[in-house]
Formats: sequence, C-alpha cells, structure tokens
Amino acid sequence: MSNIQIAMYKGDGKIGNAVTRYWTRSQYSHCELVIDGVCRSSSFMDGGVRSKVIDLEDGKWELVGIPWGDEKNILQFFDFTKGSGYDWAGIFGSQLLNRRFQNPHRFFCSEWVAAALSLPTPEIHSPQSLLSLCQYLNVKYERDGYARTSSI
Repeated sequence: MSNIQIAMYKGDGKIGNAVTRYWTRSQYSHCELVIDGVCRSSSFMDGGVRSKVIDLEDGKWELVGIPWGDEKNILQFFDFTKGSGYDWAGIFGSQLLNRRFQNPHRFFCSEWVAAALSLPTPEIHSPQSLLSLCQYLNVKYERDGYARTSSI
C-alpha cells in the first residue's frame, strides 16, 4: 500500500491563488505530493522545487491517496529537480496561451507533480486537471490493479 497523497490547496491564499482559481475555474490553486508527511512541489512563493512540512489539517487542503504512485521514482525525481526554479514562462505558455511550453529545468506546481508521477505531458496540467486524472487513475488502479495503460 502506497503512502503517497496529492494535497490540493483550496484556501484563499494570495492574489496568485485567486487568479489561478479564476482562470482554471476550480476551487484549487496549488498542489503538493505528500510522502510521510513531507510535501514536495514547485512553489512560486518558495522560488521553485522544494520540500517542506505543511499543516495539511488546517481546512485549506484536500488530500487524495495515490495508491499507484511509485515512491522511489518520486523521491529520485525530487532529488534530481530540487532547487529548480519556478516556471513562470511555462505557466504563461502552457496554461494561459495553451502552447505546451515546457522548460526542462523549471516547474510550476501541477507540472512538477505530474512529472514526478511519470504522467505524460506534465506541462498541460492545472491543479484541477491533474486531480481529475489522478482520480481517474485511482479508479482504474482499484478496478484493474494498475494505473498507466496505453489508452491514457
């Protein structure tokens, strides 16, 4: 059984959170991967890819288990990308302009989480679209015993 979760931020936050929620038509503005209580993601407030302990019990977060996640791969990806900058160009190019722009050395939150989970085209995901895909894969995993197939 995996101890991996995706944490979805639904708190008010700052102006950037409000803009993200408005643009994506979602209640979520940020996401984190959580392993053993440690959050990992890319955050514009923290300057890019980092790990930190966050109070996920404050009512501002929704947690969803990721039973098909590969902890070893996630932690290796984190070690490889730790300290990478925040991907401002990617956020504008992929999320606002829909150009699938991706800088391999910078990440925004949902892009980093999708890449850490080895999902295809991580740059296309907003927090909401990533959560929807993870929920779909959770159902598929529970039903079929695996997550990734060629039909994704």
